[in-house]
Amino acid sequence: MRLARRLDWAALLRRVFGDEVTQCPRCGDALRVLAFITDRHATAHILEHLGLTSDVVPIAPARAPPEDPDCELDFGA
Repeated sequence: MRLARRLDWAALLRRVFGDEVTQCPRCGDALRVLAFITDRHATAHILEHLGLTSDVVPIAPARAPPEDPDCELDFGA
């Protein structure tokens, strides 16, 4: 049995965007995580200082499934 291999965040981003995300685009030196900030007020302050928007994107509420009877799934009931 073969175990699933876990990829680190840099490998996942590289897979999606195709870039070397741990390399500085200006000088080519290695980048590293300095902080992982989860406080909403702190991140808003940092983003506004950088001239970026700190608006929270609203998440749409969940929808009911379609009323189309042809879309019904039969699980052997």
